[in-house]
Amino acid sequence: MKKEVQLSNGIKIAYVEEGSGESLVLIHGFCGSSSYWHKLVPLLSKTHRVMAIDLRGHGDSSAPDEPYSMERFADDLALFVDELGLAKIHLFGHSLGGYVTLAFANQYAEKLASFGLIHSTPYPDDDAAKANRDKGAQSIRENGMEPFIKALIPKLFAPSHIESMREEVQLAKEIGFTTSPVGAIQTLIAMRDRADRNQMLQETTLPVLLVAGTEDQIIPAEKTFTVDKNNVEQVLLPDVGHMGMVEAPEKMAAALGSFLNKK
Repeated sequence: MKKEVQLSNGIKIAYVEEGSGESLVLIHGFCGSSSYWHKLVPLLSKTHRVMAIDLRGHGDSSAPDEPYSMERFADDLALFVDELGLAKIHLFGHSLGGYVTLAFANQYAEKLASFGLIHSTPYPDDDAAKANRDKGAQSIRENGMEPFIKALIPKLFAPSHIESMREEVQLAKEIGFTTSPVGAIQTLIAMRDRADRNQMLQETTLPVLLVAGTEDQIIPAEKTFTVDKNNVEQVLLPDVGHMGMVEAPEKMAAALGSFLNKK
């Protein structure tokens, strides 16, 4: 069932919670919501207390018309963790959620037991990507969410899954259509301006999981697997695009479960 919590900064965060045990927090990608994890939460909640949140500007959370940043998303999460009285959390972020996870690890490492990037990268946007963010924001300003989402969603799935996973593709579209235009525009600007986190990822001593898909058209595996050291585990999912948690939920849950079991 969906819950919500009012943070001390005035932001309302909506979230789904299931299970008991150590706290595991999941953060969705851009124009997504906690519903992106609907297949994974039941699997992971067998062993953990799982919370999938809606970031500000997304899902049922507040969407203030003010500048967003990865640091501000991370601040929201820190307040959420404190409000719920959570001990050290295991934090996994998908795409945009990975950028937030890295900002959180940079600012609030003491609140983490481990963290993971799912179809995400520590690299910042290059000039072409920055220009695309601006184009996307302009498109939403002029035409609303629908044309933007219709163009985006097919790129998120492996080409072979567009037909075979019609229900999941449709769900992703519907989540996108209902995303706040203000939230989407502010988030595009925040992604455009995010920091390079490669050095932080290189230096962290926390256990880290990096998950990529062989068919990811948004963030290829080499952009995810940027660090190779003892505390970092890499998992490459075959025949998976940018949405492994819905394209291959059992494999994704197994990857996270195996990583968490070693902690």
